[in-house]
Amino acid sequence: MFCDFPLVVIGGGPAGLMAAQRLAELGHAVHVFDSMPSVGRKFLLAGKGGLNLTHSEATETFVSRFGFRCSEMESVLYDFGADAVRAWARGLGVNTFVGTSGRVFPTDLKAAPLLRAWLAHLRHPPHGAPVQFHMRHRWLGWDDQNRLLFNAPQGEVRVQARAVVLALGGASWARLGSDGAWCAPLQARGVDLAPLLPANCGFDVAGGWSPFFAEKFAGQPFKTVAITVPGEHAGAAPLFQRKGEFVATATGVEGSLIYAASQVLRDTLLRTGRANFHIDLLPDMAPERVLAEVRHPRGSRSLSSHLKSRLHLDGIKAAVLRECVSKATFDDPVALAAAIKAVPIALGATRPLDEAISSAGGVRFEGLTDDLMLKQLPGVFCAGEMLDWEAPTGGYLLSASLATGYRAARGVMNYLRAV
Repeated sequence: MFCDFPLVVIGGGPAGLMAAQRLAELGHAVHVFDSMPSVGRKFLLAGKGGLNLTHSEATETFVSRFGFRCSEMESVLYDFGADAVRAWARGLGVNTFVGTSGRVFPTDLKAAPLLRAWLAHLRHPPHGAPVQFHMRHRWLGWDDQNRLLFNAPQGEVRVQARAVVLALGGASWARLGSDGAWCAPLQARGVDLAPLLPANCGFDVAGGWSPFFAEKFAGQPFKTVAITVPGEHAGAAPLFQRKGEFVATATGVEGSLIYAASQVLRDTLLRTGRANFHIDLLPDMAPERVLAEVRHPRGSRSLSSHLKSRLHLDGIKAAVLRECVSKATFDDPVALAAAIKAVPIALGATRPLDEAISSAGGVRFEGLTDDLMLKQLPGVFCAGEMLDWEAPTGGYLLSASLATGYRAARGVMNYLRAV
């Protein structure tokens, strides 16, 4: 089957839908292709946690969250930043609010109503052209006549397009459509890709937890702790340090505090084969106070009862201390107090890419124009998580996906005017 469509968007996630919306609003007939039966599946999954749309912090701080790619992302995020995201949602009839942490959510904390409103707007816009959707169309690359090639229920489909926006996601949560299969056809065309890696991910501890710890404490949270990722040599500043919460798993650790440190931990693992961090079990208590309480006479009480009474160390906090600190340490008050403030955790591996919240790597910015067009493939634009950037959770992932979709649409317009 052959079709001739002027503008094609491949990928029905936030980046692709934003590119389609912007192009359709300008009066262009846009055709969206996606391999799944419906669009926005990862978007809906994100909504289970309240749908964190963006973050209200200052733009300069917001941009800094993109690490080594902050310079490439800066102008994209200034063009379509947090205020633009909130205005976009409001235009779809969805109001937002700023939470205590500065994160921005829909007032009903749900993704489905926003997605329904978005799709209704795309299919029946108040102005502009309606977007046409082609579901269960898996993109395979290009044929020998430079036509887009899809595997569809009706068989092979070939599409001639003047311009195409690729918004195919990263490689986490393959069951929702983000499987990284797009790497092969792009590499076949000589596009330079950074390896796809897990981001905002969990980790396995080196050697695993003991059977007792894994069975009793998997799924339980470490509340009100701080973690420190030490520098690479003695005296160096910590690579990461923050207070928060995380969760023990059957094989290691995951959760918000671990995700925040995941880039540093992952990159250290890749470089050295091992990564370490320290847990401060009592971040609100000075080391001197901890030592004084450990040294306090305990009479006939056991050490466990003493630590529980004087320092409120019990449950998973007491257990991880026993798990990771030598028996000799418990006989030395100074060493024990130091260990309470810095329980050593050795990591042996990241959890699999498909389990990660997002992925790092992808199409390198060095191979793109400012309009996100591939330099080697004129008329082909890239947007969303398939680009080589990563960011922490907190609204940054969704914001950047929307912003890059918006920028790619602008690039398409510039390209069409020039050809």
